[in-house]
Amino acid sequence: MSSPDSDNLLPVLQRIAEALERLAPAPSSAVAMDGADAFVWHPEHDRLEPVHHVNRVDIALLQGIGRQAETLYRNTRRFAEGLPANNALLWGSRGAGKSSLVKAVHAKVNEDLPEGPRLALVEIHREDIPTLPRLLARLRGVNRPSVLFCDDLSFDGEDASYKSLKAVLEGGVEGRPANVLFYATSNRRHLMPRDMIENERSTAIHASEAVEEKVSLSDRFGLWLGFHNCDQDTFFAMIEGYAERYGLDLPKDQLHAEAREWSVTRGARSGRVAWQYIQDLAGRLGKTLQD
Repeated sequence: MSSPDSDNLLPVLQRIAEALERLAPAPSSAVAMDGADAFVWHPEHDRLEPVHHVNRVDIALLQGIGRQAETLYRNTRRFAEGLPANNALLWGSRGAGKSSLVKAVHAKVNEDLPEGPRLALVEIHREDIPTLPRLLARLRGVNRPSVLFCDDLSFDGEDASYKSLKAVLEGGVEGRPANVLFYATSNRRHLMPRDMIENERSTAIHASEAVEEKVSLSDRFGLWLGFHNCDQDTFFAMIEGYAERYGLDLPKDQLHAEAREWSVTRGARSGRVAWQYIQDLAGRLGKTLQD
């Protein structure tokens, strides 16, 4: 027989239980990755935010990196087809097209493989690398191949989060899930600044072992793709390709002269600088940059 007090407590307990269920994160097996091809990881909410419009350029517009594009495309396509593939590190000059290539290859593979599960692109921010094991646990049960992408990855000072990345890439007990590939871009080949590596060499009791600990992180990437500053002809080819794609009618001589002056004021020639000039040109001509 229930007492009046217990009758009053029952609704309160039910509301508490419902509130706890709403606060609890969904189990990893319940991760939904439909309705979009790209996602951003938000660890503070333990969820994947879908991105319906990815900021990317067509792979045909990426000039001067044909070898890198072909290599990354083949690796990504094999992975999407369920075949063995390597984690990839794209390293080198700023603005050379590293992150643009990752996004363009993702789109191209999905375009060329209409059958089967579509390849997902999941971005994780550099500062969220310590939560990488949690993200992989959620992706492990998803029936969809996913390229996990970290842009501008590097480590400084006493940052020890690179150790968790090493374990996830190859060395952990569970290892990388079969449906996940890891792509990273960096300005540094070994993901560490040279002075940090040299400092380890000069101050450690066993210098070679300390340096090996730092350098071995990049060795976990089976595929290294280097990007370097482009020459003037390649820079002009980028400009011409963009101008043709977006209908920016300007005499070639004038186009080259303006692009050359633009690159001099920026102190560099790169895909990023070319795109910045094209944005300026389109604005002056009253054109929009839409396919």
